[in-house]
Amino acid sequence: MSFLCVRKSFGVLLVAGVVFISASCDTLLTSSPEEGETFDKPLPGLTREQQLAFARGDEAFEKRFSFKEGLGPIFNQPACESCHPSDGKSHPQTNLIRFGRNAGGVFDPLIEFGGPQLQDRSIPGVPPEMIPAHANAISVRSGPPVFGVGLIEAIPDSVILARADPNDADGDGISGRPNFVTAPNWVTEKPGPYNGKYLGRFGRKAGVGFLLQQVATAYSQDMGITSEFLPEENPHPQVGILGDDVPDPEVSAATVNDVVSYLRTLAPPKQGPMTEQVQRGKSVFGQIGCNKCHVPTMFTGTHPTIAPLYRVEVPLYSDLLLHDMGDELADNFVEGEANGKEWRTTPLWGLRLFEKQLGGTAFYLHGGQTSDLREAIRAHGGEATSARNRFLALPLGDSEALLAFLRSL
Repeated sequence: MSFLCVRKSFGVLLVAGVVFISASCDTLLTSSPEEGETFDKPLPGLTREQQLAFARGDEAFEKRFSFKEGLGPIFNQPACESCHPSDGKSHPQTNLIRFGRNAGGVFDPLIEFGGPQLQDRSIPGVPPEMIPAHANAISVRSGPPVFGVGLIEAIPDSVILARADPNDADGDGISGRPNFVTAPNWVTEKPGPYNGKYLGRFGRKAGVGFLLQQVATAYSQDMGITSEFLPEENPHPQVGILGDDVPDPEVSAATVNDVVSYLRTLAPPKQGPMTEQVQRGKSVFGQIGCNKCHVPTMFTGTHPTIAPLYRVEVPLYSDLLLHDMGDELADNFVEGEANGKEWRTTPLWGLRLFEKQLGGTAFYLHGGQTSDLREAIRAHGGEATSARNRFLALPLGDSEALLAFLRSL
């Protein structure tokens, strides 16, 4: 009889494959988790070639680089999975820090001081970066989930832009707007541009428009791994560009593209049971206006190669637009056209599984600031002030129902 060997990441159970009893296994299961109960499953309906690319990308996503394989010289984590354990949200212990200086409305990313991303780890003999004393824009961010990003990428620009209301023309206090960002020349398949820029949709401030750009940049910035897309090591603010013993590029374009294929075809989890309380909470969610930013669903457009991405519903609970979230959540950091108070609406899908995925404690908001879902809602300000105040004024039964609905997503 064969078993499923299960490994843990931050105390989370992950199916690693079919093996026999081994001393290295933490837990043995005789059956896999139910469909829609994990973050690491492919979209149904992939071709065999797409399934093979998914498997290769999965392996590359989990690979932990060593110094001998090119890790660093300065870096944050040794593997993609370190910041996205179980393909879900990261633990605050692996938060990334962006920094710069915002003075008089002019933002300086402090490139000469190692900005805009702090690489706080390094190979032996090289000092890690430090945040310079004059930096006043400090943005602490947890790694977001990576499931469903292919669906997000497949939503047409027109669908997202149709919900933008930058001048609050309808007077509802919600003025979501797009973040138009630059894109490198090596991202060749892209819609637009809009006055030379492209619609951002990935990252905490929608600062990246394309999955290929996101993956190649993560290899470079987060792990210090060069690729055919970004073949040069990150310069160190004190000692300049350092080499290592591994020829550049350290990963091939094929490997980067396999990771892109993997992320593009990762399925989101399903929603939990629609109990009477959850149904009541869903109604309250709409009544107090949460759904004006956390839009329940959008639809993808056509897709030239991946059938499961072709004209399907995307239940992400986000409009993928920027919103002013008030002073409490402000980071003073400018990214693309996003200012220091603006954040992209965080998708809520998968929320019910974060507690299990992170070993029994969920962490909410862009930096994992709280494990209390009620407190996360209370921290919403700016454009979310009215909806927040309505939530805080709810009778206990209604507020508990709304929280139950969120925990079902």
